Amino acid sequence: MMSNKVLLSTAYLPPLQYFSKLIKYDEIVIEAHENFVKQTYRNRCNIYSANGLLPLSIPVKKNNTKTKIKDITIDYDTNWRKMHWKSIESAYRSSAFFEFYADYLIPFYHKRYQFLIDFDHGLLKMLAQQLEIDMNITYTGKFFFPDDIPFDDFRDVIHPKKTQNDPDFNVNSYFQVFSEKYGFISNLSIIDLLFNVGPETLKYLT
Repeated sequence: MMSNKVLLSTAYLPPLQYFSKLIKYDEIVIEAHENFVKQTYRNRCNIYSANGLLPLSIPVKKNNTKTKIKDITIDYDTNWRKMHWKSIESAYRSSAFFEFYADYLIPFYHKRYQFLIDFDHGLLKMLAQQLEIDMNITYTGKFFFPDDIPFDDFRDVIHPKKTQNDPDFNVNSYFQVFSEKYGFISNLSIIDLLFNVGPETLKYLT
């Protein structure tokens, strides 16, 4: 029997698989004390551009020592916020619901967040509000080793580079702007679903 509590990593504009957990579990715990892991959803998302799948990655400041995710700071040496927003706008401006939701996203690409986890949290909270998902989120006060977790752990299961067994997540196709060109691409960022199906997003996820 599935527990009512789940452990997730922090994530930037998370994929559909991540959101499927937010609506299935009563308690959401986000890992704040793990060491930062590169090339994961913690600081990247995947969208559907005119050239196919496009990863967007938030640059972070590199430290010589291992750094806890809660202490990872965003690097603003490049204007990544402008580049990310231009990529999102270019990918979805012709989608059915872009104009409706764009105004909720734009402020995050003008505000300067110091910590990655705060930026991720702000976006997650806004998206949950738009989807009318009532989330009970807490953050870990210590690192949980996999063998010590008394509830479900998806920190490494939801990963852009590897597919792991997740019987609770089933992907059904939906309309995507460039699907005639490249076909359906599954498990993209939640904004792909939101911009394409709008108010039907939560229904699709359930």
